[in-house]
Amino acid sequence: MCLSPAQCRAARALIGWSRDDLSSASKIAEATIADFEAGSFFPAERALQNIKQSLEDAGVLFIPENGGGAGVRLAKSESASIDTDETETVQYEEYLKNDAPPGAGG
Repeated sequence: MCLSPAQCRAARALIGWSRDDLSSASKIAEATIADFEAGSFFPAERALQNIKQSLEDAGVLFIPENGGGAGVRLAKSESASIDTDETETVQYEEYLKNDAPPGAGG
């Protein structure tokens, strides 16, 4: 199986989708999604692929079972960037004073 019920629930939560949102995107009945997420029904592989593809298109990455358990995460958007400029150092006065007792070493 390409998708677990827990991954489906977690993926929807990550992107803030309701079951109705996923139903609209995947063209799978909302009741089918609800039953799948509850673990009481497992749709055909094609339906699971449609659900997974819709979630991936919305920015979810699926993490396969790799010894630590299967999971989900948000894809890093191309517009998101982390400031890695390390040329500026900021020092706070309260961290500059030596408050260790004499002989503390280090």
